[in-house]
Amino acid sequence: MTDNSYKETIPLPEGVSASFDESIVTVKGAKGEVSRSFLHPKIDVKVTADAVEFSVKRYSKAEKKMLNTFIAHLSNMFKGSMEGHEYKLKICSGHFPMNVSLKGNELEVKNFIGEAVPRKIAFKEGVEVKMDGDIITVKGLDKELTGQTAASIEKLTRRNGFDRRIFQDGIYIIEKDGKTV
Repeated sequence: MTDNSYKETIPLPEGVSASFDESIVTVKGAKGEVSRSFLHPKIDVKVTADAVEFSVKRYSKAEKKMLNTFIAHLSNMFKGSMEGHEYKLKICSGHFPMNVSLKGNELEVKNFIGEAVPRKIAFKEGVEVKMDGDIITVKGLDKELTGQTAASIEKLTRRNGFDRRIFQDGIYIIEKDGKTV
């Protein structure tokens, strides 16, 4: 009988510490801390002083996929705790002059395509949103929360049934975490 177990060790970057409590891994870095649940019945997580270790007793295709997902989440947590994540959106208004304003933790879009009722979206805690002219910047430590906030802003001005190449009014993501879209 062959041994089908597998172990993957991810070293902690310099200046980053990690802790594990029940199924939640917390990573602390220069910018702050990020927590995430790594709960899977067949994958064991162990945090040492200088690494995070994932181990599987019976290594199949499903466990391999989940293990690689956990590794990707962990690297996003490392980057978030050290540098943070940043998304940029551009306000485009060709047909109607829309007014976009930021009030506390809420974004308000007035006169979108001539609508009388303003469209609003509230942000979750842990995300910082700034406006500079026609560029909206979304920053945060948690990549999923930051990306979801940027996507929600873009979805706020979506118009179904219209060709985006012609009717270009809206707010669109132009940069995802340093990569131009």
